[in-house]
Amino acid sequence: MKEKVVLIDGHSILNRAFYGVPDLTNAEGLHTNGIYGFLNIMFKLIEEEKPDYLAVAFDLKAPTFRHKLYEEYKGTRKGMPQELREQVPVMKELLKAMGILIMEKEGLEADDVLGTFAKRAEKENVQVSLVSGDRDLLQIASPNIKIRIPKTKGGKTEIEDYYEKDVYEAYQVSPVQFIELKALMGDTADNIPGVPKVGPKTATELMVTYGSIENIYEHLEEITKKSVRETLRENRHLAELSKTLATIEINGDIPYSLEEARYTDPFTKEAYLLCKKLEFKNLLGRFEQGAVVKNKESDTFKVITSISQAEEIWVEIKKSERAGFYLLEDGKGEEEFVGISLCIGKDKTCFFVKNEELSKEYLILKLRELSRLIPLATGQIKSQYDYLEEEGTYFDCLIAAYLCNPLKNDYGIADIANEYLDLPIPEKSQVLEKLTLKKAMEQKQEQFLTYACYLSYVCYMTEEPLKNRLKEEGMLALFQEIEMPLSYVLYDMEKEGVKVEKEELKQYGQALEEKIHKLEKSVYEQAGEEFNLNSPKQLGEILFGKLNMPGGKKTNQGILQQQMYWKN
Repeated sequence: MKEKVVLIDGHSILNRAFYGVPDLTNAEGLHTNGIYGFLNIMFKLIEEEKPDYLAVAFDLKAPTFRHKLYEEYKGTRKGMPQELREQVPVMKELLKAMGILIMEKEGLEADDVLGTFAKRAEKENVQVSLVSGDRDLLQIASPNIKIRIPKTKGGKTEIEDYYEKDVYEAYQVSPVQFIELKALMGDTADNIPGVPKVGPKTATELMVTYGSIENIYEHLEEITKKSVRETLRENRHLAELSKTLATIEINGDIPYSLEEARYTDPFTKEAYLLCKKLEFKNLLGRFEQGAVVKNKESDTFKVITSISQAEEIWVEIKKSERAGFYLLEDGKGEEEFVGISLCIGKDKTCFFVKNEELSKEYLILKLRELSRLIPLATGQIKSQYDYLEEEGTYFDCLIAAYLCNPLKNDYGIADIANEYLDLPIPEKSQVLEKLTLKKAMEQKQEQFLTYACYLSYVCYMTEEPLKNRLKEEGMLALFQEIEMPLSYVLYDMEKEGVKVEKEELKQYGQALEEKIHKLEKSVYEQAGEEFNLNSPKQLGEILFGKLNMPGGKKTNQGILQQQMYWKN
């Protein structure tokens, strides 16, 4: 069986994805819908084609030989929207992280790079599948080169496939003749002039009858329709120019070899971390086998199931300067409690499994003792105060992470592992799916125990970087003197309960909604336009771009945001 290469027209597919997927942004305000759609299309192609080689070609800003030949080439095209432009470098970064070859060549368009690479692969007896929304590429179709063109019908995207025979059936010309067909009728998208007054129907009739532009001019006097005959006579230079502009270079000077495009496992740790940053949670499951289980940290994890093992660890922990912990339970009952995760160093993390020998009472007693002796780091401490001494010293890494970036809706342990440790770990939903903790431990034991150890490991490892970040932002006092004490107040309130007047609360909510609408209207009037107040990017552009307010900065994606500081 022949080997196969899949080639993707990067800008073309990214553009289609951008307009086909609803607007998405991550916590930093970066638009991500084009990248998300591109990945879904690419993964679908990989599943369908099962390629041996994979490469993506992009256009560069530099003028090509066509622009030098004809200054107005593509001159009618609108500029790329900023929301799409900012996604291009991120898309390339992600492809590189996945080990996928990116092809670019100054002076050539992506079509030329793709055409050259496709023809080279064909000569090496490799089957080619080329994906693009640009029908110009139909001219390189052959029995071994398939052009795949996505097309939206009824709100759904379908892919039309064209081998050489399919081009002839659709357009009544061969792939090579397709170049001359376009040269005659022109192309408004690329601003290729063509011959005036010669539309698709006339161009097709001429090509079917005479086979080439050269032959048309050799039989010019035979053309009975005077207006067509005269426009051809007067505009031969445009026909020849248009043919040159429409012809894809298939012998371009590109430095890429087939072996460089060899397809390997794209689900790398680096790509996983980028997808986490982009908040593509629906795609992270694809990386679980490729990235998550490869973490070296799990080599130091240990499961404790007996009193003798536990007592040795407790003695060691009490000598430590600090520790990380996490309780795993579905509720407050005996059956819902499954164990405690404890970390006392980069190379020492244990999960104490509740069983007949290690009872819940024993484990909680030991944890209480520990909380009186050394500082403890955890997450969601409010739900764990029942098992701790009130006078202990605690650090909630999730509260700290939220203070450092309040634009993010919510934080989980996997999020801060990614952000502060560059460590990909599975999301809770990936491990549990729809199982309870107890069922997950029984049915997915190895995966669950590794996940449980990561909970305390991440809390321990992120405490110092989070403290440093809080200091840099001037928020350490806010965290220590307000947020952490407040977490206990909220715990106490939840424990005691709060009486609520339902109707009055409802009325108050309605009053707030009315006030919000008035404030929104006032904001739009002052801004001189309506925009999405929930979009950090759009808000930044209005405040610091349009209104020139002080305190703005640009992120790596060129997004204006405000620098906000809490003072000690």
